[in-house]
Amino acid sequence: MNANDAYNVLSRRKLGSQGLEVSSIGLGCMGMSQSYGVADEKESIATLHRAIELGCDFFDTAQVYGPLANEILLGKAFKGMRNKVTIATKFGFLIKDGKQIGTERTSRPEDIRETVEGCLRRLQTDHIDLLYQHRIDPAVPIEEVAGTVGDLVKEGKVLYFGLSEAGVANIRRAHKEHPVSALQSEYSLWERNLENDIIPVLVELGIGLVPFCPLGRGFLTGNAKHADELPDDDFRKHDPRYMGDNFNANMKAAQVVFDIAAKKQVKPGQIALAWILQKGDFIVPIPGTKHVKYLEENVAAESVSLNAEEIKLLNEALGKGKIAGNRYPDSIMSTIDR
Repeated sequence: MNANDAYNVLSRRKLGSQGLEVSSIGLGCMGMSQSYGVADEKESIATLHRAIELGCDFFDTAQVYGPLANEILLGKAFKGMRNKVTIATKFGFLIKDGKQIGTERTSRPEDIRETVEGCLRRLQTDHIDLLYQHRIDPAVPIEEVAGTVGDLVKEGKVLYFGLSEAGVANIRRAHKEHPVSALQSEYSLWERNLENDIIPVLVELGIGLVPFCPLGRGFLTGNAKHADELPDDDFRKHDPRYMGDNFNANMKAAQVVFDIAAKKQVKPGQIALAWILQKGDFIVPIPGTKHVKYLEENVAAESVSLNAEEIKLLNEALGKGKIAGNRYPDSIMSTIDR
C-alpha cells in the first residue's frame, strides 16, 4: 500500500473486550464546532461523509462541543445513514442556557439522564453507541455514574460505557460496577502520561484506548505556529506547549518526526499516527479535522509502517521528560483524574 493513497479503506479493530468494533482510525469532530477557528458546516459535512466512504465509521463528539452544536451537526450529517456509523458522545460538564460553565462538572444520575435525552434528540437517533463520562466528578461516586449508564444500557439508549481522562482507581471501581469498554485520554508521541499506570490496567481489564489529540493538536503535523501567531479563536493560543520558549524546544524535539517522514516520503502526521497504531490493536486514535484533505492523510497513515530503529528514535526524542510545558493550562489540568 502507498501511504498517500487515501482510497484504501480502513481495517477494523475491537475496542476492548465488550464487543465494540470500529474502524482502526476514528474522527474527532470537536474542531468542526469550536476551538480551531471558524466553523464551516458544508466542509465539515463533506468531511464526515468522506470518512464513511473511506471506512472511517467511528465519530467522536460531546454535549459540550459547541456547546450542543457539534451533536446537532452530526445528527444532520448522518440523517438516513445511522446504520453506517458508530457515534461516541459524552456527558459531565455543566451547561446552562446553552453555555458551558467554566470547568464545573455534574454527573448526578438525573443529570446524566437529562443529558442523554438531549444527546439523542440532537443526534437524531434512538441510541448512543458509546457514552463517556467526560471527566470524573469528585462529588459523585463513580459507582453511581457507572450504575446509571448501566441502566441506560439495559433500556437500549446506550450500547457501551466509557470514561475520559480517568485514573486507575476510578477505572477499576467503574468497571466493577458496569463494564467499561473504552477509555478516552490524550495520548501521542509527545504525551505519554498513560504508559506507566493506565495502559497496563486497560490491558488487564480488556478496555480499549481511544487517544485524542494524537497529532499533538497539530504540532506533530509540521504545520504548527507559535501561540503568538494564532488567532484568538484558536484554543492553541493558550496551550503551554505552543507558548514562549516551549514552542522552540518542542519544535526541536519534533524534528525527528519530520525527518523520518521526509525519508519515507509521507506526512509527519502519518508518522505520529503510525506510531500509535503500532502500540496495540486495542487502540483506536481519533485525530480531529474538519477538512477532507487532512482526513484522507490521516486515514492513509494505516499503511505506514515503522521499523524498530525508527520507533527508538521517536521514543528517545519525544519520550517522557523531553517535552516542554503542560498539555493544558492549570484550570483544565485540574480536571484530569491523575
